[in-house]
Order: sequence, then structure tokens, then C-alpha cells
Amino acid sequence: MYAQRQTRSHAAPRGRYNPRTPRPPARARLGLALRRSMNFGPLGDIEPLMQGEGLALAPMSTGEASLNIGGISVLPTAAPDDLGSGKLQGLVVPGGAYDVEGQRQLQDLLNRAKASGLPVLAFGEGVERTAEAFGCEPGEFSEAPAVLAKDGRVTALDDRDQVRAAAAKVG
Repeated sequence: MYAQRQTRSHAAPRGRYNPRTPRPPARARLGLALRRSMNFGPLGDIEPLMQGEGLALAPMSTGEASLNIGGISVLPTAAPDDLGSGKLQGLVVPGGAYDVEGQRQLQDLLNRAKASGLPVLAFGEGVERTAEAFGCEPGEFSEAPAVLAKDGRVTALDDRDQVRAAAAKVG
């Protein structure tokens, strides 16, 4: 009985911040376009959702301002060339602010992903930029919290369940 009680009392709940909770193995690596004041809009933090679907997010710089987010320096682990080389299986574009140089670099990342046929998951303010890059009218998706752009089509994702289903198909 003592051993059973000890086992139960030391069992921590499963969650994002529990280091003993094993993550599923990464089956695909996606580039994350870093931006100042980065967020995922009304869907909240989607990183645990992506990790739960076996997707690893690799930060990509969109200029000097993106390398310091909330006072924390972030080192990019992916480069724009990785989008066409097979090292990345997609691109994630969060919402947030860009400077002029960052907007130019984001457009370059979107063009590379589109040319390589890679899926793009966009959130918040990134939705309109992504829709425009894929040849859609940006206002058409202005109410959508997220979109999936792939094979020349842009699909609105209205909630976390739809984002999870889209993420499950990536890779």
C-alpha cells in the first residue's frame, strides 16, 4: 500500500510544463516566422497543440527586431533556404507586428513556401498576408482566426479542433 500511495502522489499531471511528460516524436519540422509581439490570436498558444501532433517549430528570423521577443533573445534554427531544400515541411506565420524589412522577409518566406508546395498555417494578422501571397482577396479571410494555405488553396480554420486536424495532415 505504501508503494502505491507513493506512486500516485508523485505522479504529476500531464501538461506542457511537466518535464517528465514525454512528447510525441517529431514527424515533421515547420519553420516559424518570428515576429515582434508574436501571438496566435484568439486561438491562444498553439505550440503545445503542434507538438501534440508531432510537429516541431523551428524559429526563422524576419529581421533584427524578431530576434528579441519580449526581452528574450531567440536564435533562429532554420533559414529561408530550408523551405525549398526539404529540411522543413511547412511554415507557420503567427500574428504580430513587422517592420518594413520584416514584411519584405515574410513575403520572401511565403513565396518560397508556395513555390515549394509547402503548407502554410497562418494566425492572427498573418492570415491576410498569407491569403494575399496565395492569390486570394485578403478581406475574404479577415474574420478567420487561422488559415491553411496549400496547393494554391486557402482554407479558413475557425477553432483549435480545425487547426489540430490541419496540423495532423502536415508532413
